[in-house]
Amino acid sequence: MEVKDTVLEVMQKEGKALSAGQIAEKSGLDRKEVDKAMKILKKEELIVSPKRCYWEPKK
Repeated sequence: MEVKDTVLEVMQKEGKALSAGQIAEKSGLDRKEVDKAMKILKKEELIVSPKRCYWEPKK
């Protein structure tokens, strides 16, 4: 499974907006890897930001 898939899965399980640090903590991934994956997910428009520095899956 790719890092971006793991990040998206963590977001979907939580059901609320999360920061990159929270995602890294819950997934056990390195923060830099989470940041890279989130950049890809943003480009693919799979995640949105309801408030600054927090992200959730696009509905």
